[in-house]
Amino acid sequence: MTTGYSDYRVEIKNVKFTTDDGRTCPRTAIITLINPEGKESGTELFGAVDVNILYDLINEGKDIVLDNMYVSDFSLSSFRRHNNIEKKAIVPIKSLSAKNAFFESKVCNDFSHARFADGEVSFDGTHFAKGRVAFTGSVFGKGDVIFSNTYFADGNIEFNGCSFGEGDFLFKNSIVKDGIKDFQDIQFGNGEVSFANTEFNSGELLFINTRFNSGKFNFKVTRITGGKVDFHYSVFGDCDIMFERTEFGNSRVDFRTVDFGSGRINFNRSVFGNGEVNFEGASCKAGKIQFKKAEFGSGLKSFNLMEMENTEISFDRTGFGEGDVSFYESGFSSLSLKSCHLNTYFDLRLSKAQLLDISDTIVRDIVDLEPYDFPVDIKVVDLSGMRLVGKLYIDWKRNRCKEVIMRQEGTTLRQKAEQFRILKENFRETGKYSDEDEAYVMFKRFESKSWLTEQKEKGGLTKILSYVPHGFKWLVFDAMGLYATNPARVLVSMATGYLLFSIIYVLMIVFTNADIVSSTSDHLGVVARSFYHSAITFFTIGYGDHYPFGAARVISSIEGFMGVFLMSYFTVAFVRKVLR
Repeated sequence: MTTGYSDYRVEIKNVKFTTDDGRTCPRTAIITLINPEGKESGTELFGAVDVNILYDLINEGKDIVLDNMYVSDFSLSSFRRHNNIEKKAIVPIKSLSAKNAFFESKVCNDFSHARFADGEVSFDGTHFAKGRVAFTGSVFGKGDVIFSNTYFADGNIEFNGCSFGEGDFLFKNSIVKDGIKDFQDIQFGNGEVSFANTEFNSGELLFINTRFNSGKFNFKVTRITGGKVDFHYSVFGDCDIMFERTEFGNSRVDFRTVDFGSGRINFNRSVFGNGEVNFEGASCKAGKIQFKKAEFGSGLKSFNLMEMENTEISFDRTGFGEGDVSFYESGFSSLSLKSCHLNTYFDLRLSKAQLLDISDTIVRDIVDLEPYDFPVDIKVVDLSGMRLVGKLYIDWKRNRCKEVIMRQEGTTLRQKAEQFRILKENFRETGKYSDEDEAYVMFKRFESKSWLTEQKEKGGLTKILSYVPHGFKWLVFDAMGLYATNPARVLVSMATGYLLFSIIYVLMIVFTNADIVSSTSDHLGVVARSFYHSAITFFTIGYGDHYPFGAARVISSIEGFMGVFLMSYFTVAFVRKVLR
């Protein structure tokens, strides 16, 4: 039956109605459908059932079969009044089937506080054309409960407080107009709970404090245009949770303190509008949560205080839109934001994580990793391929930057070097010059190791000869002055060089024919001559009162060069510190 009508007209005829399966009804209901333009768009025929007959069947404990029937003003509240039963007393119903039926009521189609016996309860393909629908506090036995392909014209439905036995609860392909959809405080049994491909339109969709057991929860391709979607305090068992391609519209989406159990949770390609999205305090025993290629709007995205230390959560290629994104003090096994555009403020101060993957991202705003009022315990951070247009708030020591990059198992030496370079550039922009020096040294070291590895892979003579320039660079640039980041270390290198050359002169004079000759009448001892000549050579003073003879000339030439080089090296390192 089509759902494209905006109104309808009912005409009851005293003509026997016969269903396809041979059931008969003494009267026929002719439903004329009227489209939004006010024109008749079709006619449907149903068997017209007197509601008092249904009440008699309930009293007699008989099966109720309403397939292809028209029912007006059915109400268990009216049934209780007619039978002098307390307002919320449980009404037992042996079995109920209402496939492809047509219900209407001036106020409410009331099935509240009923107890359905074991077996299937089906409203598959039924239209609730007028009045809200209430199953509040009802108890369902073992068996499937089916509301698939159902149409709720009023939009206000109430299942709050229901209890379901073993079996599936199917709400697939249904249409619910604007209104409050209340599924709060429900206890589902083991089985599939499916709202796949259902249109909820706007209003409030409430699953607060609902319990889902083992099985499967399916919200795939469900569409919500606006309002509120609230799963606050809900608990899932060992079941797979599917929100793939769900459209939340401009709704406020609330998953605060939800216990996701231990199954797989899938939000891939889901679309969130401009409302707030809140997962604060949500927990998961173990498993995976995926938001791959999801889309968020302009509202705040809060993933704070999530307790998922054994859970992998992935937002690969997700679009976060506008509005801050926060994972403040959350714990995960791993958090992946790979290949995302981080265009707004991201708070990634995690309380604990084995891996934070922000590789291949484009950062245009601030990504905050710097500890403030609690330690940020992240074992490995992957920054490879990051395009840093904005800034990283990160601290070299407290975030253990050296360790979190060196622990990476899936990246090359070249990629690690690039990550240290990114940190170096970032520390310069944020004014953390000591941290910049630390990152720069690690960048140059890994760059050098990467070059050596690449040369060794070529094999042959290239492999052997590559150790010469590598060793020279290590000695001169790294060991002597930490790549011009440590003036004190350069001074130590200068003093060491001066002493080394002085001792060499002493040994050469004692054991060879080399000598340090005086051009004046001043005669110094071997040690004094050696140390004095070394000083004026190292510092390129050159008084001329002492000069080398023999092989000492070669050593003096080398020392002069080393002196000039190390003094220049010290000047660069010192000025670099002062100017910053």
